[in-house]
Amino acid sequence: PATPAGTELAFVRSVTNESFRYRDAIAAAADAAQNEAEYPAGRFGAELAAVAQMIKGRLGARIYLVSLGSFDTHANQLGQHAALLRQLGDGLAAFFDDLGASGDDDRVLAMTFSEFGRRVEQNGSNGTDHGTSAPLFLAGPGVRGGLVGAPDLSALDAAGNLRYTTDFRSVYADVLTGWFGLSPAETQSVLGASYESVGLISAPVATAAAPSPGFDLHPVTP
Repeated sequence: PATPAGTELAFVRSVTNESFRYRDAIAAAADAAQNEAEYPAGRFGAELAAVAQMIKGRLGARIYLVSLGSFDTHANQLGQHAALLRQLGDGLAAFFDDLGASGDDDRVLAMTFSEFGRRVEQNGSNGTDHGTSAPLFLAGPGVRGGLVGAPDLSALDAAGNLRYTTDFRSVYADVLTGWFGLSPAETQSVLGASYESVGLISAPVATAAAPSPGFDLHPVTP
């Protein structure tokens, strides 16, 4: 009915129907490809394996998100952090081996991000507390290898935190323009300002055309 309740109901039905269509598309893409690498056990490896299937199955999504938690290491950090980094490294190695077997690795870029950093000084529980800076990794054949912005452990701020050397929005700008093919103006509109490139992308993925009309943020209400 042409009432507020009718508008809400139409919205719910629309989301439901789109979810069904997307579910069918995901299933079709996953069924069209097989993993060709051995992934590490656990949720992170399983998520990467699923993403590889969808990429090889030509789902068509431009961005996939997987997560690896438990980096909030306030206690007993040494062994836990080493195990987490091994999960990250082994998982990404299997992921790119899998994509390389089908020739899809050249068109995939992996990037890590976190919502918090760590302090330098060890706390009383053999861990570290929340800090103001954090590392960020990019991986893939199209990435220019090497370390960018090495931290200076002798130049901490007054609170004992690392001073960041690279604005994370410069990394995002590199990815948006150098990988996704957005124009500088589109990238600036996404980030809200212009940020200097740090030259992270050496071999951009070849695309038939740049994303158009760019990144749309659709409302999640009627």
